[in-house]
Amino acid sequence: MAKKSKKQQSNGTPATVALTAAGVPFTVHSYDHDPSHPSYGEEAAEAMGVSPDRVFKTLVADVDGALTVAVVPVAGQLDLKALASAAGGKRASMADPALAERTTGYVRGGISPLGQRKKLPTVLDESATRHETICVSAGRRGLEVELTPADLAILTSAVLAPIGRG
Repeated sequence: MAKKSKKQQSNGTPATVALTAAGVPFTVHSYDHDPSHPSYGEEAAEAMGVSPDRVFKTLVADVDGALTVAVVPVAGQLDLKALASAAGGKRASMADPALAERTTGYVRGGISPLGQRKKLPTVLDESATRHETICVSAGRRGLEVELTPADLAILTSAVLAPIGRG
């Protein structure tokens, strides 16, 4: 995986700028986003020719009144009870999309766990550790970033927990 140059950094998203500033190796994958596709994550996996188990979606949930980021494989779903438990809460529900967009600074379908306007507590599904690299949104629909799960966990201060279900 190649690091991005200063020139690429200036044209990047907050996510790629954060990765570059941290000195973390990553690869950017871009594809033409189809607004009619029913799933942003599945579209990304198909467009990149990557297994859906290696492409992770970023979801924003409300855990006991606090916004929390959940990063799970696009091939599965988020287990809200498991997320609440991993985040040290009792109840979790999906956050209002407009609030998620305002808080993270990204649009739905392009929310990245990296470079968010307000850094939120993050829980990464432990299945990520089964892969050498995973892909997450780079902060824009049609743009993904590939990096190691360990680097993602460190940069987001993520808790690793079984929050996804097939």
